Amino acid sequence: MDNILETKKLINGLKGEITIPPDKSISHRALIFGALTNSKIKIKNLSKGEDCISTLKILEKLGVEYEFISEHDLILNSSKGLSAKEKVILNCNNSGTSARLLAGLFSRCDFSCVLIGDDSLSKRPMKRIIAPLELMGAKIKSNDNNLPLEIEGTKLKAITYHSPISSAQVKSALILAGLGIDEPTRIYEKTLSRNHSEIMLSYLGADIKIGQDDKGHFVEVKKTKLIPKDIEIAGDISSAAFFMVAAAIVPNSDITIKNVGINPTRTGILDVFKQAEIDFSIINERLVSSELVADIRVKYTKNIKPFEIKGDLIPRLIDEIPILAILAAKAQGISTVSDAQDLRNKESDRIKTIVEALSFLGINIKEKPDGFNIKGCDEINKTAILETHLDHRLAMSFYVLSMINNQAMKIKGFDCINTSFPEFLKLIKELKS
Repeated sequence: MDNILETKKLINGLKGEITIPPDKSISHRALIFGALTNSKIKIKNLSKGEDCISTLKILEKLGVEYEFISEHDLILNSSKGLSAKEKVILNCNNSGTSARLLAGLFSRCDFSCVLIGDDSLSKRPMKRIIAPLELMGAKIKSNDNNLPLEIEGTKLKAITYHSPISSAQVKSALILAGLGIDEPTRIYEKTLSRNHSEIMLSYLGADIKIGQDDKGHFVEVKKTKLIPKDIEIAGDISSAAFFMVAAAIVPNSDITIKNVGINPTRTGILDVFKQAEIDFSIINERLVSSELVADIRVKYTKNIKPFEIKGDLIPRLIDEIPILAILAAKAQGISTVSDAQDLRNKESDRIKTIVEALSFLGINIKEKPDGFNIKGCDEINKTAILETHLDHRLAMSFYVLSMINNQAMKIKGFDCINTSFPEFLKLIKELKS
């Protein structure tokens, strides 16, 4: 992943229609919950990014069979259930979603395993899922709350847990643990994080309650036999975000992105676009396997207004903040990001890396402990070699930035996009032609 991609300013704009790749968050859950049906189902439009393939390969090692019947469609057969004859080593590679969700599931299975990952994942915090799982009785040994996680499956007890952070991964890990317990497990969070697990479990007939009271948003689950159903996966708005921002800032652009998931817990970027007065529209809304889906049209917007990202908005666009920093660089005023300290615990310290890269290009950006302030500029005119730190979202954000830089740029380690979006350059090329 030490390759260098050379790129330069885009003169003629982006035009046309593209269909965005499948949503990674939903793909992980389709594989995991699909495997819990103990049946044969069809999963349509599965992400084949490296992270989701890591989840699929782990399930295969535990007895789940699969067959791809087209590029993104597969038959998943879990009729034999999940099992391992001896302690098994399971490699999550770079996928935090795989590690955290599967830790919840495997804590209540009748086998033992060790979850490992690459150097990057091994530095990412796991205490957020270890602590509540241990309250449920899970037997987990860790490397100072990092991977590897040695998990001895055992019978768990139901708890009511008030999560100190709004995290879909924490919530989903506890949901997966709770699905094996007769008594109800309830998880509270102050701000509603993405709810793909709840939607998919409701679709599959789980015994699940979703609501809100004076303690916050909650989800409650207990032991359930899931109903085998085919699952279709929407396009990933986190992937669409790069094209949406590119179309907004590159002159003469007018694009339509088809089949994008617009789950309200994921559409914080649309709220930012409204603040910035970007020229965009939502068309052809529909439901796909209970998830809200639509097409999104975005046109070049000359006078971009500054915007503010903080508070309840953060969980709804945490993955989009790197590309929204690029949008802020073209806004007419100072845009601010606050309450986003968890960006320091991603594939890289995204706050630090964004500040370093934009500062080097002459953009006025000020680092804060929980975000940054960016003063937009009329023009970017500096050659640069930008370091991705093997962070896929930074790599693609820097590529979009290069489209408005008058000078050529180089992006080091660009191959890291394969973890989430291997089709990125192909779709860019479609919109250039």
